[in-house]
Order: sequence, then structure tokens, then C-alpha cells
Amino acid sequence: MLINWGITRSFSNSYGFTRPMLLALLCALGCYYADFATGDEPAKVAASTSGPKTTEAAVSQHGDEPAYPDFVTGVLPTTDGFRGIWYANQKSNDEYKYKYSGGKATYPHQHHPIAIYRPEVDKTFFVWGGRYKDENTLLHMISYFDHKTKLVARPRVLLDKHTSDAHDNPTISIDDDGHIFIFSSAHGTARPSYIHRSVRPYDISEFEHLLTTNFSYTQPWHVPEHGFLFMHTRYLKGQRVLHIMTSPDGRQWSDPLKLAHIESGHYQVTQPFNNSIASAFNLHPRGKGLNWRTNLYYIQSDDGGKTWHNVQGEKLELPLTEWDSSALVKDYRAEGRLCYMKCLRFTPEGHPVILHLTSNGYKSGPENDPRTFTTARWTGEEWDFQEAMPADNNYDFASLDIQPNGEWILLGDTQPGPQAYNTGGEIALWKSTDQGQNWKLVRQLTSNSKYNHLYPRKPVDANDDFFAFWADGHARQPSESRLYFTDRQGSAVWMLPPEIPEGKEMVEPIRMPESGTADAS
Repeated sequence: MLINWGITRSFSNSYGFTRPMLLALLCALGCYYADFATGDEPAKVAASTSGPKTTEAAVSQHGDEPAYPDFVTGVLPTTDGFRGIWYANQKSNDEYKYKYSGGKATYPHQHHPIAIYRPEVDKTFFVWGGRYKDENTLLHMISYFDHKTKLVARPRVLLDKHTSDAHDNPTISIDDDGHIFIFSSAHGTARPSYIHRSVRPYDISEFEHLLTTNFSYTQPWHVPEHGFLFMHTRYLKGQRVLHIMTSPDGRQWSDPLKLAHIESGHYQVTQPFNNSIASAFNLHPRGKGLNWRTNLYYIQSDDGGKTWHNVQGEKLELPLTEWDSSALVKDYRAEGRLCYMKCLRFTPEGHPVILHLTSNGYKSGPENDPRTFTTARWTGEEWDFQEAMPADNNYDFASLDIQPNGEWILLGDTQPGPQAYNTGGEIALWKSTDQGQNWKLVRQLTSNSKYNHLYPRKPVDANDDFFAFWADGHARQPSESRLYFTDRQGSAVWMLPPEIPEGKEMVEPIRMPESGTADAS
């Protein structure tokens, strides 16, 4: 029996049960709580322009911190520091403890953008998965970095997602007028998803609720000629199916258009270039389970998502349903290799470059080596594959930046960390001047860390002063998680203050020692 999130919250609000008490009761009754469901039909959460209401339970206390409501329509409450969610997935019953785990404030990479620089106000706006001080429950948080003053704004809380699942982390988009949109994801269909819009341009203090529905792995892009092109995933009978919705203003949305449903579904990374939008994705083979992901595909639309073509410009019939579609870039299944998507970028000429990681298996540990960051670059005639550098976990991540002069910059958790063969590691900056054929380690930004650093994410149109931000966290057991950022040169690492004194609305980031971590020896 599946118990819906809304029913449990209503029950606890009405009868005074805490969520742990209610979960224990449900388990005793043999019910299956929806926080752990990932594969039911999306129709279980209907689209609505209204949402859960703030109740008396929403103003209770978490220690000395108030509980935040399901979401706020109006002025967002502030919190007293930058904190990240800790999350783990699939216990492994070995020394590595989990398939992946750690500080997941900027996870997953299929959520993009999570930060955007706007030169009109010289600020970088960013969202992340935060938490309460005394409870690892997911809060959707927003702040900005002011490039004029080099200060960050006290975080504001949009909502309490009532889960610790970092797949529910938020993404951000900004329209031409400067209104900030926050897309609140859901992992599967058991919890709702939301869209909110800032009341005023470039202002994080007050938001209005636009929509309650269900979507996953959110990638909302605002493209000037077309408006919002919302690339995302919908779960259909437990399978991840790629979709797009479009909107001229973020209020009225098209019906979801199904892009691809080959065998058991996909993970995708997307990116606009000028007025085009593109997606690179892998494949879950039928009958293998969702831990098996392989193959590499590429599709592109030049008319706002109405029609799609492969990299050669040949029109595709949607949805894609055959594994050997003309969108296929590489048949990794034939090689027995897994393929983990990382990011999609474009050369100055408009040719796509797909950063991905290949592996021999899904479990953590050296037995599935070699794991290799790999680039696939379209030359205009063929795909050029180049191995970049090794990784020690399938969920290690790097952000690729292709500069106007043709230089490639890669910033990632590519170096071994204190919890070896777990997600993340130490952060390093790499450079290639020959389109990924050779890479030079420019510098290692963190070292001797207490926890692994992971998921360094590059803002859209990143300013040099705030080039990537990420979180840390113990990769084998629950821990605190702090947030960091660096500049384009990797000249230093700054930590976003975990504690902010009362009365200070703008605070100075904490410059780390040369090793770039709060716990360096």
C-alpha cells in the first residue's frame, strides 16, 4: 500500500504526530511511505496552480530554528547560515558503504542551471539543497554573490521538501526582465514539484507560487527567441522518460512533449547554444535495472523544441524508441561499458562536446576500474572521442568550460579524496589547448581535506569571481556539509559562512587556507 506525502502531512498536522512517529506507525501497518517511491505513475500528483497550505505545524521549532512551511508565497524567511544536505543512495554492505553518498547540496548534475550570473546587476544568483541545523531535511535555499562588494546575501528559504532526498534539489532560471524562477524537483512521483517566480526582478526576497505538478531532473532554460524551454524527466511505470515543456512567460505551459523513451529510459544533460537547445543522454537497457546505463545519444532543436534532429541535421521522429536511432553517438553497450553523463557544451563554432564518464560497473571500488572522464566532440564530420583523466567513482563530476579562444577548462573532483573510491575527492583545475587531446593539471585547489568535495558546478555565463561552487561531506557516514566557491583561475577557495550573525544581511565569504579546505592539516 502506497501512502501519499500529502495524506501523511495532513494526518500529522491534524493529530499531532511527528513524521518519525507516523512513519513508525505506517511501517507497523505494513504501508509503504511515499518518500521511498520512485516509479509510480506521475498522474498521482495532479497539476495545480495552488499548493499545500501553511499550517500550525509549519511554525513549530527545530531546536532554536523555526520549521519552514511547505512553501512560501510572499516574503521568504531567512536562515542563519549556508548549510548543505547530506544524502546517500543504495547501501553496498562493504567498506564504501553506499553506491554514492556525501554532501549533495549541488547535486545532481542533471539539475541545471543552479547558478546564473546577470551582468545587468553584477550578481550571481544560486540555489542549492540546504537543511536545518539539527535535522537533515531538505530545504530549498537561494542567495546571490554581489560582484561589486564581494559579499553574499543571507540565505532565504523557499520551502521544506519533507525529505532528505537530494534528487529533489532546486534549479533556477531568469527571464529577460530579470524575474527569477525556481523549479523544485521531485524524485519520482511520490512528492510534488513546484514552480515559483520572484515578485520583482533580480530580487530574492519575495516569490509567488505558479504551479504544483510533478517532474524530475529539471533543466529549465530561458532562450530569448523562444522563452522557457524546460527539459526534464517524467517517470512512467518506473522508467525515466525525457520530455520538454515550453512557455513564453513561465505562467502558461505547453503539454509535455515526449522526446525519448528507448527501452527502460534515460539520463540527460542539456545546454542551449544561441537559440538552439540540445540534449545528450544515455540508455537504461531493458531488463538490466536502472543501475545499468550505457550508450550515448545526441539530439538538437532549433525552433524552440517543436522539431528535433540529430547532429547531422537529419529530422527525428519523436519520441525516439529504438536503440539504434540515428541519434546514436556511441554504442557503449557493445563494449560492455557503462556511460555516466556529466555535461554538454559547445565550441565557438557551435559544435557539441559531451563530457561523460565510462566504467565497468555500478558498484564503488577498484574492481570496476578503469573509470575515465571522456569527451565526445563533433568535428562537423564525425565524433572525436578523447580520454581526459581517470576517476575513482562513477559519480565523480567535472564542469567543462570552452572559452572563446578555444581553450578548454575543466574543474572537477578529479583527485583522490579522504574517502577514496567514494563520490567526490579533491578539487582540481585542468586545461587543454588541443580540444581535449591532452590535459594539463593547472592546480589542485583542495588537499588534506576531512571530507570529500563534490559536484563543482559552473554558473551560466559565469563571472570570473564566482566560477564554480560545490559542497563537501563525509562520503561514508552522515556529516555536516559546507559550501564553497572559487574563481576562474582557481586562485583560492572561499567557504560560504555556515553561521551568520544576527542582523547581517550581506556577509563576507571565508577565504580558506592555501589547501582550500576548512579542515586542512
